[in-house]
Amino acid sequence: MEESLTLTPDKARALIFAALTGAGTTAENARYFTEAILDTELSGLEGHGFYWLQYYCEHLHSGKVDGAAKPSVERLSSVAFRIDAKGGFAHPAIEKGFARLIPAAAKYGIAGMAVHNSYNAATLGFHTGYLARHGLVGVGFTNATPVMAPVGGSVPVIGTNPMSFAVPGTLGEIAFLIDQSATAVTWTALKRAAEAHETIPLGWALDKFGIPTADPSHGLDGSMAPTGGYKGFGQGLFVEVMCAALTGSNRGPQMGSFMVNDGKPIGCGQFFIALEPKVFSGGAFDSTITALVESIVSQKGARLPNARRMSNQERLRREGLVIERAVYDRLEGFAAVPVNARRTRGAA
Repeated sequence: MEESLTLTPDKARALIFAALTGAGTTAENARYFTEAILDTELSGLEGHGFYWLQYYCEHLHSGKVDGAAKPSVERLSSVAFRIDAKGGFAHPAIEKGFARLIPAAAKYGIAGMAVHNSYNAATLGFHTGYLARHGLVGVGFTNATPVMAPVGGSVPVIGTNPMSFAVPGTLGEIAFLIDQSATAVTWTALKRAAEAHETIPLGWALDKFGIPTADPSHGLDGSMAPTGGYKGFGQGLFVEVMCAALTGSNRGPQMGSFMVNDGKPIGCGQFFIALEPKVFSGGAFDSTITALVESIVSQKGARLPNARRMSNQERLRREGLVIERAVYDRLEGFAAVPVNARRTRGAA
């Protein structure tokens, strides 16, 4: 098995922050982003944290993304905001927008914000979960480069286009969280399978002729399959409207590549809605959510959305995070100050 390292959460945080800042991100822009990447790894979403961080750093070097960008917030009304990411990472733009969105929703019951001129929002559930931890129902959308063709077609027109919905619990906790792409699996799952020369289950992707394929490379050249057939494409279309049309951002085919270091900005969009639950429910929200959750978890074998991620968080904080040696070396190479880690072999 390929050599790997095991990092404590603190060392993982240090590595992420050092790689981002060493590659050209300002410390101010890197903090919220670092926590998002660390949260992704701790949630057990392999292939979405450390793996993508190396590409974020490459894109800083190529000029595809500006790590020093200073996002601006335009107040459209008391409850509506438009954030210009200025060709920088989505995370500092979202963080700056949330500083206005959260108090507005708490005061008026609802608030929304559009982010444009942006970059990959990574794990969307981190952002909606942030809203839920502030006592708000959080809804989020982000579009992406085209990987999914319309039902009956063969040319991709929209991306994986995830949407997320987070429900607040008590004492700053998340009751449950839904975070799902419009495709049957993530694009990263397809790419990782191709890199490992593995086959994929039928139902993950279609080749360039629109025929289901077990070859991930054919799927990457063709189209990802929508989750739930036409319903998945419908979800992706909904997200495209929210993130391209409503924010004034690029549609999928207009974006720069998420992978190629061509220096072309991605220019995607994000949209978030925050709702203060007690205002709309007349005070009944907490008791209703408690009863709803109990109706699910009381059933043997049933679990809430996000339960697996939360379980992984507890386990991996104890056990540490495994990272491939090659990926670690690449990230440390971007870092201005090397970060040491405990070296192991044959890590699971």
